[in-house]
Amino acid sequence: MWRHRWAALAVAWIVAILGAGAVVAVPDKYEATARIFVDTQSILKPLMSGLAVQPNVEQQVTMLSRTLISRPNVEKLIRMADLDLGTKSKEAQEALIDELTKALEIKSVGRDNLYALSYRDSSPDKAKRVVQSLVSIFVESSLGDSRKDSEVAKKFIDEQIKAYETKLEEAETRLKEFKLRNIDMQTGDGKGVVEQIGAIGDQLSQARLELREAENARDSAKRQLEQERASYSRSLSQDTSPTVATPEIDARIDAQKRNLDALLQKYTDKHPDVTGARRMIQELEEMKRKEVAELRKAALANPGSPAAASPAQQEMSRLLANAEVQVASLRARVGEYSARYERARQLMKSAPQIEAEFAQLNRDYDINKKNYNDMVARRESAALSGDLDNAAGVADFRLIDPPRTSPKPVAPNRLILLPMALAAAIAAGLGVAFLLSQIRAVFFDPRSLTEMTGLPLLGTVSLNLDEAGLAKRKADLKKFAGAFGVLLLVYAIGMALIIFLSGRAG
Repeated sequence: MWRHRWAALAVAWIVAILGAGAVVAVPDKYEATARIFVDTQSILKPLMSGLAVQPNVEQQVTMLSRTLISRPNVEKLIRMADLDLGTKSKEAQEALIDELTKALEIKSVGRDNLYALSYRDSSPDKAKRVVQSLVSIFVESSLGDSRKDSEVAKKFIDEQIKAYETKLEEAETRLKEFKLRNIDMQTGDGKGVVEQIGAIGDQLSQARLELREAENARDSAKRQLEQERASYSRSLSQDTSPTVATPEIDARIDAQKRNLDALLQKYTDKHPDVTGARRMIQELEEMKRKEVAELRKAALANPGSPAAASPAQQEMSRLLANAEVQVASLRARVGEYSARYERARQLMKSAPQIEAEFAQLNRDYDINKKNYNDMVARRESAALSGDLDNAAGVADFRLIDPPRTSPKPVAPNRLILLPMALAAAIAAGLGVAFLLSQIRAVFFDPRSLTEMTGLPLLGTVSLNLDEAGLAKRKADLKKFAGAFGVLLLVYAIGMALIIFLSGRAG
């Protein structure tokens, strides 16, 4: 590599000159910054706890800060800062968007919701306009996103409520159809099939008991009626007329006899009123004899006819008719309860399946109803939360440091770039020397030559330099050292000049 030192030094000079020119040609960058404090505390939020949804404002602000530099926001920023005035083509606009996306910075400063916005550009005014527009977008995006989230939440909940209303209607329809299909199993008191069978069995047993009691009462009335008919027939055939009961005539006779007793207490037997009373009694007794004779004749001709019945028989006949009616009614009741009991026993065979289906329908309906009520409650909570956000805001954005531009450039750092360029030039020279040494290889000892060629070495010839040759070698070395020293000196002078100019600019 030492044999190619002049080529390496030439390459180092060329790369150093180009690097220095590039460092000097890089335009100065001015940085515009702004700081925003986000106050997430609000007195309304503790008061509305439990009534309205309390969003995680810190998380929202953090997410907003991370997603603020998006393509739509960058396009909006370009329009707000009038950066699109110089773009003539679509490619230039895309390049501007990419440049801004990479250059814009927003980062959290500490743990107190303090955010710093920064942008670098060769124009201080342009950098300040960009940061000012970014601050506006940051504040507006938070408010707009909050209102948009509230509207989206309300719309989603309304759609869910409509869906659950449809599900509730379908569940109610299925439940109604099920009840209509199984109306025989439904009772007003909510009893099951087993309880229904027990209740119907008790009613059937009670109806049968009442039927037996009614039948016994009817049979007793029949026996009494037969006895009364037999006794009355004997009295008609054997007894005399005065002993046969004729209630109407007997009552009139009794009344006249009491009247006669009263008259005899006041008058004598010859008194016309007494005579008239006795004559009336005789007429009534004659009437009774005729009626008894007619009854006896009718009883002998047709013993079972109503005309031959006594008043007691007639009363007992009415009682017997009522007993027959009651027996018929109880028989109908027993028949109805027996039919219900049989139907209930038949339904009990399919009762488990029907009850399971009914429980499933009720469960589906209860779940849909619960979800529906929850969605309605959440809709009210979402509406209240939206009103709360509109009244109090998601957060209070306070501009701590307004957008301002640094008085001197912050980039590029030429004090670092120039040594880097010098190091790159030296590295390039060394690389060229190494490459040339590999292309034009030279052997410096006999052993390497023998190993490389595989031929026997007969001998070596040494070069002994005289005083002139040694002087020439020293002069060449001084020239090389001088050229390399000049390179270092030029870079040192350039760095000193940059430091001097930076000091004057400050």
